[in-house]
Amino acid sequence: MTSARTRTYSARSMVIALCAATAFGCTATTEDPPAPPSTPGPPLPSAAPAAGTNGADGAGDPYYPADGNGGYDVTGYDVTIKYDPQRQHLEGDTVVTAAAAADLGRFNLDLRGLDVASVTVNDAPAQFARAGDHELVITPAASVPNGSTFRTRVVYSGKPVSDRKGGGLGTKGWQRSTSGGAFAVGEPHSAAYWFPANETPKDKATFRVTATVPDGWSVVSIGHEEPSTPANGWTTYRWAERNRVATYLTTVAIDRWTYDRGKLPGTDIPLLSAYAPGVRNGQQLEKRVPEIIEFLSSKFGPYPQTAAGGIYINESIGFSLETNGRPTYANWAELTVVVHENAHQWFGNSVSLKEWRDICLNECFASYAQWLWDEAKEGKNLDEEYRSNVASVRGSNRFWSRKLYEMGAGNEFDAVYDKGQLALHALRRLIGDDVFNRVLREWPTKYRDNNASWTEFEDFAQQLSGKNLRTFFDAWFRGTSIPADEHLYPGSLHR
Repeated sequence: MTSARTRTYSARSMVIALCAATAFGCTATTEDPPAPPSTPGPPLPSAAPAAGTNGADGAGDPYYPADGNGGYDVTGYDVTIKYDPQRQHLEGDTVVTAAAAADLGRFNLDLRGLDVASVTVNDAPAQFARAGDHELVITPAASVPNGSTFRTRVVYSGKPVSDRKGGGLGTKGWQRSTSGGAFAVGEPHSAAYWFPANETPKDKATFRVTATVPDGWSVVSIGHEEPSTPANGWTTYRWAERNRVATYLTTVAIDRWTYDRGKLPGTDIPLLSAYAPGVRNGQQLEKRVPEIIEFLSSKFGPYPQTAAGGIYINESIGFSLETNGRPTYANWAELTVVVHENAHQWFGNSVSLKEWRDICLNECFASYAQWLWDEAKEGKNLDEEYRSNVASVRGSNRFWSRKLYEMGAGNEFDAVYDKGQLALHALRRLIGDDVFNRVLREWPTKYRDNNASWTEFEDFAQQLSGKNLRTFFDAWFRGTSIPADEHLYPGSLHR
């Protein structure tokens, strides 16, 4: 994710971003107020009809304990929707394939603000009810055996809603575009606003979407584009992502798109980009994507995704987002934003965080990739850039008090864009370029298509460097004051 307030990083802009941090608000949109909660489905029986464990109604994240669910591991989502932009009405039919981690007599999915008509588990009708603001509680007719693969089908409909509050940098979920279309983006939440999901980055799964819209509209998503089919004034579009992805990295976007199609040079990886009406600089930015991916591959290792490109919306939302392989860009996006979101394809998408307090694994590295790009392509002296930025915020308690790890719920996207860049450059100077370059390349290789934590990264960097980095990491990533000079000016940064 790149926020509108932190996408630049000069010494001057760090001060501006810092001053704006306490006053930032979501960008106004044209969407209607959220719809009221959906009507509950058939009530749960007083006792489960089959013996078994009740899956947890949260995945245990300390910042968002109600997010996600326990008792199973999703292996794939097959999402079918029909959307009428004029009525803003969505009809959904989603199949969630999962492996049971216990004998499940009851389990939950996350679904926000849509009416559920029916649920089946392994083709048998299941009892269901709504709880809280996003829990879909499902009791199958027969207990699901531990270790078995099971399929849950949910049929639902309604006017999708969005969220203007909570973690993140702006409105999340289902949003209307100025053209009358719609798109789904958000972090840490977005998927459950339009399909039932286990909405936690711990549970990555493959993803397929089949979306039907009126003729004249079209659909873009992540993964590979499959043939579309028209019928009776509607057209059905199909997209499939074979890599396992966290749910917030999925999307669907409905508009009157203009497309560019090709392949990454020297590969069979499709390069597909979509531009909403009125987008001005998207095609100019997208011309640089092959160069950007080639550069990032030289730093981080082979490109880990099955597709590339971009989704360029003509909306001034508060952030751009690294939707898998095909990032979604707000209309203010610039070249460094494209670098940032593509760096996430390694740091955040392929290697995903375990908990939201680990967000520096995503944002600190994607932000530092912007510095690496300017160093290589613009000849920028990063030591000078570092010293200039430190000098500009040296006396700011507000800047240094923000943690990069264990920052607290709601603070995940505060320090990681600017303080995170400084911390990683200081680490680079402490351990030297050779080891730092190994860290950048070997970390995404070791944890490819998996999840990792910040403490695992600290152990990894310490092992590669052969140095005791504990006091350095504590000062920069857990500290709430400016680091001591030994950590602030290591190596060639020494004053």
